[in-house]
Amino acid sequence: MSKNTIIPEERIISKIVVLRDEKVMLDVHLAELYGVENRALKQAVRRNMDLFPNDFMFVLTDAEIETVVSQNVIPSKQHLGGAKPFAFTETGVAMLSSVLKSKRAKEMNIAIMRTFVALRKMAVNYQEIIGALEEIRSMISGHDDQINLIFEYLEQFEQAKQKELKQQNR
Repeated sequence: MSKNTIIPEERIISKIVVLRDEKVMLDVHLAELYGVENRALKQAVRRNMDLFPNDFMFVLTDAEIETVVSQNVIPSKQHLGGAKPFAFTETGVAMLSSVLKSKRAKEMNIAIMRTFVALRKMAVNYQEIIGALEEIRSMISGHDDQINLIFEYLEQFEQAKQKELKQQNR
């Protein structure tokens, strides 16, 4: 990316939402990042609908719109201008680079793709950590009983010692 258009990864991550069990970005956010009007982005997609099957892009339902509004992904329904938003999966975002020809759009596309990859790597690392914690948990799960048994033995040993001391003091 050119030096004057650097977008922090956090800003891109904040625009990624989960809908229909997919990480997606809404057209309004992509247009903002690409520096184009949302209307122009949607128009380019509509002209090339054959490039955007349902697993690349889908139109939000009314219930999904309510969800993104309630989660403050978008400020209000009015922010959409009356049109239902498009949600682009990672592959849909990649396909956008073929219909949006500006230099900024291409640079942003690279940044967004790198962010998706980073998120996937973080998810893998997270799963590895969860797996390691589960392994540790299973290793120490029986330790409580073993520790209690040790304390019982120590108690019995202490009682035997006390008994022995009483015998000697007689």
